[in-house]
Amino acid sequence: MAASFHLSLPCSSIKATKEFYVNLLGASMGRHAQNWVDINLFGNQITFTKAGKFDFIYPSYTFEGTILPAFHFGVIMEKETWQTVLDRLKSKQASLLAESVFLKEKTGEHHSFFIKDPNGYTVEFKCFAKTDSIFST
Repeated sequence: MAASFHLSLPCSSIKATKEFYVNLLGASMGRHAQNWVDINLFGNQITFTKAGKFDFIYPSYTFEGTILPAFHFGVIMEKETWQTVLDRLKSKQASLLAESVFLKEKTGEHHSFFIKDPNGYTVEFKCFAKTDSIFST
């Protein structure tokens, strides 16, 4: 059985968060109130709750020559869906942080792109060349 994840995060603006996830990424909105919103991010539930000022100080790391944020979350997708989301973002001239192929021609080869949401979270979208290699070493 496939399982979805739930993640709850603070946000600085419910309006900007809805704009980013629903209008830019194409995710759908679930239950919501004035101070919180559930986002359906490809079958996964992220609850954003309006919070006071918060700050994430996180170091970056380098993987295959690409500098990546140590703190991020993401979605693993089928190649066609991944490409559709990437094309959508490019057509809206969204600012991607990085786009790369990692582990090319090795176990775990995958395509990734990263984008920052209005709360400062980095969201990664990735698709694997072989879906059975997601957890392979």
